[in-house]
Amino acid sequence: MINRIRDIRKSKGLTLAELAEACDPPTTAQTIGRLETGMRNLSLKWMERIAGALGVDAEALVRSEETPQAQIVAELTMAGAEALESPREAILPTDLSSSEGGAARMVLSVSASIGEFRPGDLLWLRQLSPEDAGSAINRDCLVPRPGGRFAFGRLIDRRGTLVGILPPGAGEKQQVVDNPPWIAVANMLVRRL
Repeated sequence: MINRIRDIRKSKGLTLAELAEACDPPTTAQTIGRLETGMRNLSLKWMERIAGALGVDAEALVRSEETPQAQIVAELTMAGAEALESPREAILPTDLSSSEGGAARMVLSVSASIGEFRPGDLLWLRQLSPEDAGSAINRDCLVPRPGGRFAFGRLIDRRGTLVGILPPGAGEKQQVVDNPPWIAVANMLVRRL
């Protein structure tokens, strides 16, 4: 098994000390470093503590040696593509968002060019309760409508139980949904080249 703690920690922008502090109960940066490098045994108990602090499923922290994993080899900056000091494992969207606040994940598949979206795009969404809609204002959202239909577009308004969505197509009118059971905010676009 390959230990993925360091790759996931770095992809979330955390230091050893920040991850150690986020554990419940907190631990030391030295302990996290030893667990990452294999100098300390990664028990199931440690996997659960670290996974909870990273907001991922415990099984995301390790992978089989037979499973090849994509590597991040360069970073695109204002100066152009620059090589990394050493390649690091690319973490899948499912590994990064699996326990995001307990929110359900869903994916919207795009089959036509609409606004900035292209056929083949996959839009990863995180489900919110309607009370948390304020955090999704001016973001692309999927909102369920009566009859098994959906409204998709920019969340532009929230008044009482009403939610205003501006569809991505040019010249389309605002759609208003009354009392949706949930709102799913877009948090990642996956596009094939």
